[in-house]
Amino acid sequence: MVVSTPVRDRRRWRPALDRPALVALLLGAAGVGYRLVLTLLTLPASNSDEATFGLAAMHIATGHERPVFLYGQRYMGMVESYLAAPLIRLAGPSWPLLRLPLLVLYAIFLWLAHRLTRRLFSPWLAAFVVGLLALGSERVVRDQLTAVGGRPEVKPAVLAMLLIAVALGARRVRHRWLATGVFGLLAGVALWSDWLIVPYLAVAGVVLLWAAPRDLIGWPGLLLVVGFLVGVSPMIKDNLVAPDGQDSLSVFREISTREGVSPSWSDRLHGGLLEGVPLASGVCPSVGCARWQEWFGLLYPLLLVAAAALALVAYRRAADRSARVRAVAVLALVAGAALTLLAYVHSPLAATDPLGNARYLSVLQISLPAVLWPLWLAAAHAVRAGVPVAARAGGAVAGLVLAAFTAAALAATVAFVADAPGLRAQERSARELADAVRRAGLHEVYGDYWTCNRLIFNTGEAVVCGVLDGNLTPGQNRYPAYWKRVGRAARPGYVLAVGSSAERALRRWLGARADAAVVAEVGGYRVYHPESAVRPWR
Repeated sequence: MVVSTPVRDRRRWRPALDRPALVALLLGAAGVGYRLVLTLLTLPASNSDEATFGLAAMHIATGHERPVFLYGQRYMGMVESYLAAPLIRLAGPSWPLLRLPLLVLYAIFLWLAHRLTRRLFSPWLAAFVVGLLALGSERVVRDQLTAVGGRPEVKPAVLAMLLIAVALGARRVRHRWLATGVFGLLAGVALWSDWLIVPYLAVAGVVLLWAAPRDLIGWPGLLLVVGFLVGVSPMIKDNLVAPDGQDSLSVFREISTREGVSPSWSDRLHGGLLEGVPLASGVCPSVGCARWQEWFGLLYPLLLVAAAALALVAYRRAADRSARVRAVAVLALVAGAALTLLAYVHSPLAATDPLGNARYLSVLQISLPAVLWPLWLAAAHAVRAGVPVAARAGGAVAGLVLAAFTAAALAATVAFVADAPGLRAQERSARELADAVRRAGLHEVYGDYWTCNRLIFNTGEAVVCGVLDGNLTPGQNRYPAYWKRVGRAARPGYVLAVGSSAERALRRWLGARADAAVVAEVGGYRVYHPESAVRPWR
């Protein structure tokens, strides 16, 4: 009798990914593809804040400047401009090129979020988190894809730091000294880039200190410090030469303590929790949260408490050091979210403009796995055999909450896609305005803040613009060189929104010559070119 045995064909490719990882890969690819299309279409629409980063990238690309902070500020780093500069040098200024490095950062963030969630929790929760992060409302995508400073780069930096700390604690790193150096470098770059990430940097440092205290002695510890100093060196250098009161800490403190009526704590909690958290989590459209959409904000603190309790239980039950390190890392995710939320609620901005300031909570995406962990455990426990009725009912409720969160995020994503034609029309109008100004032969113009830098970037600095407020007096000119150049022009133009207070003031100054000075009208703007220079503030 001949017995045959199967022989594995070694030439046949077999995927190394298990089923949860493969699902995560497909969902992540969908998320990146979705954002690639948005990037190519310049969605969300551009604005002058983003244009300032683009202009800095142009100056870096030509070697004219090496800015440390955003023009007109001394506390937000220019990492995004440096990342875009090589592309702009090769192909010239464009919005997709400015945003392309941020798309890469988003893909890295997805990958690291999957790695960390799988390491700390479970493979299927990791796939679920990637699926949620693949969705994107207007508020979420704007924080991920527009070059407005800080958030796209600091989130993957923190995830990488936590992964390094967990790996060091589990003794799974061969070159431990190199790992600590990278940890310090990431912390320094993140601190230079955006101070909003300080709570997460602090808790990541605590995890490293607890997980690998011996690695902070000797050469590894020295490399940790050196890496941090290298990463934060641009900020240190700039602050050493800054005038009195213009260092980063002084400017940041002044912004945080501006005089005015202090909102009540109820208004702060409402704006921070009930509106800010759902908006930053992507379960509300860009126009704001309806009453029934604020439920996730109410639930968020409870989920943080539940996640902290589960992490403490896991720590007490841990059979080895590796398990204890994972529990500490979960506590760090909870603490980072709690500290960030407390800092935001403490600020008056949470109450005065929750819709516009929800961007400051976008870093809470780092803690999404920990926030969803209690719900995921309850829902998974309910499907097991022999579970009591009460536990099964609780698990069903948890599953419904997860489903509701997913449905809300999907609905907000669909709403953003539905609004895309209108946003594209806005972008086309901005480019048509730039073309009209160039066709009029203008090279120096005055306009409002939200017109100027966007116009300059759209024309590749062929047109420069000085910012005026509604009373035709100097406004927020982030880059003084533009204002000086327009000030030297013998016959500057004006680009003003139709019916705005600035346009009404200009027409009063021009009098009977106002209509004759109009050379173009595009997309709700009028372009004026008076026969002689008009500068009322002088």
